[in-house]
Amino acid sequence: MTHWDLRYSGEDYHYGTEPNDFLVSVADRIPDGPVLCLAAGEGRNAVYLAALGHPVTAVDSSPVGLDKARRLARRRGVEIETVATDLAHFAIEPEAWAGIVSIFGHLPPPLRARVHASSVRGLRRGGVFVLEAYTPQQLELRTGGPPTTELMMDLRALERELEGLRLDVAREIRRPVHEGHGHRGKAAVVQLLGVKR
Repeated sequence: MTHWDLRYSGEDYHYGTEPNDFLVSVADRIPDGPVLCLAAGEGRNAVYLAALGHPVTAVDSSPVGLDKARRLARRRGVEIETVATDLAHFAIEPEAWAGIVSIFGHLPPPLRARVHASSVRGLRRGGVFVLEAYTPQQLELRTGGPPTTELMMDLRALERELEGLRLDVAREIRRPVHEGHGHRGKAAVVQLLGVKR
């Protein structure tokens, strides 16, 4: 059993069942059409987007998390497609997606750069990429997130990795994040919304 399978093996939802606040605040800017959720975990954001009417594909390395995502979808009366695989092995189909969402999807930098470049190619013209992640300052706050700076993100690196998008939201801020047991308290985050030109 992997680290993430263990984390998701409890009856409760580690990061809760409600969608991420930043995603909710910008969801109306995602055009109609299919949405890809990267590092979808237990599915809270995927299920929310499906309830808005999007066909949603949720990708995560944890089959345990995705099983709970499907259960949450059934409880909410929606359907989502799930793909259990590491993002290192997932091919994002070019120009296929109206939206691609990455909420606290922390990856090693070489893989992250590859996934972000594939995400830009994967969006249709006018499609929207939504990201929220922890910045290195999060290590001082200890309210969630990875244990190393390497896995954090900052705006400068993201601007390079997401070249080809018009960045309508691009900011580093501190804000309260309360998502289940996993994210609790003041957090240092980067928020980004990019549109495919």
